Amino acid sequence: MFHALAASFGSALAQRLTLLVNHVLAGEAVATHKLRAHNGRVLRLRLDGWPAPLPPLPDLAIRVTPAGLLEWCGADAPLEIDLQLRLDASNPALLLARLASGEQPGVDVQGDAQFAADLSWLMDNLRWDVQDDLERLVGKAPAHEIARIGRLLADGLRHALRTLSGMAVRAPRTEPTGEPAAGPR
Repeated sequence: MFHALAASFGSALAQRLTLLVNHVLAGEAVATHKLRAHNGRVLRLRLDGWPAPLPPLPDLAIRVTPAGLLEWCGADAPLEIDLQLRLDASNPALLLARLASGEQPGVDVQGDAQFAADLSWLMDNLRWDVQDDLERLVGKAPAHEIARIGRLLADGLRHALRTLSGMAVRAPRTEPTGEPAAGPR
């Protein structure tokens, strides 16, 4: 039952994430233009080394639509893909902390070079203008204040995560006895 619940949650999360990315893409004509050239191509994101105690995450397969947007393939993911991105997810907490602090994770890329180059350009150049979306909901002045507070909170979180990541990297490993570990293994 737990695995069915996790699969259902993963499916809902993938659908919402696809909607959010499409919202950002639709706001930038250059982005959709770049993606239209890759109509029908499929990208697969694979998380390697996912810890066994956690519910398994499926690969995320996404197809480019004729409109230059993305479509989650779900259970209909094709066997043949055009581009595969693999992330080391052996430490999900550290991966999330690095992502939240603005650090781009190491990604192993295999497949179509032009598709990869265009996706890299999108990741480097697309930004979600949250304040603009908030203005539509609550008006200009409240949106400006909410965005300012959000930036302050995000900056504080990024700083804290960078500090914690740095501490985790520098912390000496210890054996179960509490003694420092002997050299690299």
